[in-house]
Amino acid sequence: MKVSLITFALFFTCGFVLAQEGIIQGKIVNPVNNEPIPFANVVVQGLDKGTVSDEEGQYQLTGLEPGLYNVRASFVGFKSQTFYEVQVSLARPVQLDFELEEDASNLEEVVVSSEFSRSDVTPLSARKLNANEIERYPGGNRDISRVIQSLPGVASTASFRNDIIIRGGAPNENKFFIDEIEVPVINHFATQGSSGGPVGILNVNLIKNVDVISGGFPANRMNALSSFFEFQLKDGRRDKMFSQVTVGASELTFSNEGPIGERTTYIVSARRSYLQGLFRLLGLPFLPTFNDFTFKTKTQINEKTELTVLGVGAIDQFALNFDVPDGETTEDRENRLFLLDNLPISTQWNYATGIKLKRFRENGFWTFILSRNMLNNRSYKYAQNDASQEENLLFDYLSQESENKFRAENSVFKDGFTLQYGVNYEFSRYLIENFDRQVLVQDGQVLDISSVSLFNSYGAFVMGSKKYLDERLLVNLGVRMDGSDFGATASNPLNQLSPRVSTSYQLKDNLFWNANAGIYYQKPPYTVLGFQNNEGAYVNQENDVRFIRSTHLITGLEWQLPEKNRRFSAEVFYKNYANYPSSIRNGIALANLGADFGVIGNEPVTSDARGRAYGLELLAQQRLFKGFYGIAALTLVRSEFTNPNTEFLPSSWDNRFIVSLTAGKRLQKDWELGARWRFLGGTPYTPYDFQASSLRSNWDLFNQGVFDFSRINGERLNSFHQLDLRVDKKYFYDKWNLNWYFDVQNAYNFQAEQQANLVPQRGDQGQLLVDPEDPSRYLLREVPNPAGTVLPTIGLIIEF
Repeated sequence: MKVSLITFALFFTCGFVLAQEGIIQGKIVNPVNNEPIPFANVVVQGLDKGTVSDEEGQYQLTGLEPGLYNVRASFVGFKSQTFYEVQVSLARPVQLDFELEEDASNLEEVVVSSEFSRSDVTPLSARKLNANEIERYPGGNRDISRVIQSLPGVASTASFRNDIIIRGGAPNENKFFIDEIEVPVINHFATQGSSGGPVGILNVNLIKNVDVISGGFPANRMNALSSFFEFQLKDGRRDKMFSQVTVGASELTFSNEGPIGERTTYIVSARRSYLQGLFRLLGLPFLPTFNDFTFKTKTQINEKTELTVLGVGAIDQFALNFDVPDGETTEDRENRLFLLDNLPISTQWNYATGIKLKRFRENGFWTFILSRNMLNNRSYKYAQNDASQEENLLFDYLSQESENKFRAENSVFKDGFTLQYGVNYEFSRYLIENFDRQVLVQDGQVLDISSVSLFNSYGAFVMGSKKYLDERLLVNLGVRMDGSDFGATASNPLNQLSPRVSTSYQLKDNLFWNANAGIYYQKPPYTVLGFQNNEGAYVNQENDVRFIRSTHLITGLEWQLPEKNRRFSAEVFYKNYANYPSSIRNGIALANLGADFGVIGNEPVTSDARGRAYGLELLAQQRLFKGFYGIAALTLVRSEFTNPNTEFLPSSWDNRFIVSLTAGKRLQKDWELGARWRFLGGTPYTPYDFQASSLRSNWDLFNQGVFDFSRINGERLNSFHQLDLRVDKKYFYDKWNLNWYFDVQNAYNFQAEQQANLVPQRGDQGQLLVDPEDPSRYLLREVPNPAGTVLPTIGLIIEF
């Protein structure tokens, strides 16, 4: 579809920086017992500047020019910690807190970077991104879901969606935690039962860092098969209030942080889009509007007790645009009318809120988490978008998912041994009101149901880790079990026993061999668990739908060069799936449905599909060093699933070849240049059944082509590649900072191939043309549906 280019003209006022110095300050504590570490060294990498913490663990580094610095804290008997790319300005001191872990091996200082650290719990398949990397990422538009695509093993779709596809797994196989509180949805306009959406919910201004764990999952994490995202938000400032305003191509964002009394800090963010106005100017047939908010408070009740309160939410609205754009070609018109005939009018809102109480003691801490999240999804569609007659209603869908969760975990650290154990309970409610003429049940009736389903889920875990052979060998063992009353098999937690083991051996200085083996389980989506037929029977529960199981085997090498902020890694992985839901209607695994806007899994299924994904990941990463940084990632992957009547066939996520190259350079006078190039092999797709699609009875009902599932994923799209560029310029004033950026997505305007749209041929008045040789059929043809256009963005960030 032809898309015009729209840019914003922004200007800024230049000024002079007065003689003032930048400051980095904070505290240094032991994360096991929250006790301050006095007399620790804090130094700036590459500069002859340093300081020592006082008896309360507080420190202050002064006399710094505005810019990016790598800052390291160390103390004898502790593992040192380095934070990369700490942005120093004149407007405010940087609040930078360190957590130094004890090292039981000896009393010598152990040099370990916080960014390259290898956790005893997740010694492999874990990557970390900090706030600066996320914010300046070329083509990322300050969206964490897009930034993640630079990491090995991560694929994405060629369209504008934020689906995260890790190691050949479906987008709904990922789970997200913010400050250890689970948040099911991190994208606007998410697909219920799946994931993704065009825009992320989280404001990067609030993020401190994010860990992406794509294998070797710790036993205290549950209900995911491909990855866990661990977001850590910043703590609010303890000294004074600070604000930030960001004006981008599609939204306006405001964030604020500061103290509330002596013991409590807060951060808050709100965002409002004006994307609908931009889309109307571009002549697109859909008009999305989104709003989101985030808040966090942290209260230090006493020296041993802290309380965190978190809230994240979004409101999404989606309307149709019937305006005819100027200069529309015949092909553009056909695609526009096809979208108008198929896109529903929808409203979606969601939120997640929770509290975390952490109680420290001398050798560990208890963590208690109570949270609630809810998703409300409403969509409806009338034939020819004519709501004047009730019989034109094709479907009217309302669904709500709500979960109330409790977790209690105890962490014990003693004599170099770590022990963690805990329990969790979840009460969930699923409501569905669904009138649907398009999805016919087997007896030919229109689907018309209204029901509420209640589920209880429960689990427990224990895991421990210890080092052997002169601290060169790390072994982590864990086991968890989960149960839920949505099915007979699932209700017994012993049927979901989930053992796992990870190990890491130091072959030589900074060279490690890592390995993992584990079995993991995930509940099917609520759209599957709560599906009812017209007689009120829970079809899938009667079919004994089960937890999806995935067995992981991973091994690899990692080589670190901490003196140059550099590392290299290579990992091979194998994932084996069992009990995957497959559609009774279509006879295919849900993993082969792909992901699109709407609902996945709202149909009768059986837990009889199998799958496998395997491949090789290579990574070379350079943290900021002498003004340069970069990531090069290569993944070779195969993803295959069975269907009830087939052997292994390529899945919808079978990219086979993924390359991501990202690099940037810090220049003089606070200029910065960045670029990213990515390449993805083409994914499979299922062709249309022309004979079934052209029947007037089918087209009048579905308004789109019928797929030929006898040739499931029998065709493959061409490969996709894209270049993104970015320029940043920062200005530092006495009381405020200014950053403007120019970002260009798809700089050489590559047109990514997508499956063609099957559309009806129309007459001069827009009427559908009937086949003159067979009056029971319409005349249909395929119209190319490429994705991609040069998309420039000018943004402005003001801090004060």
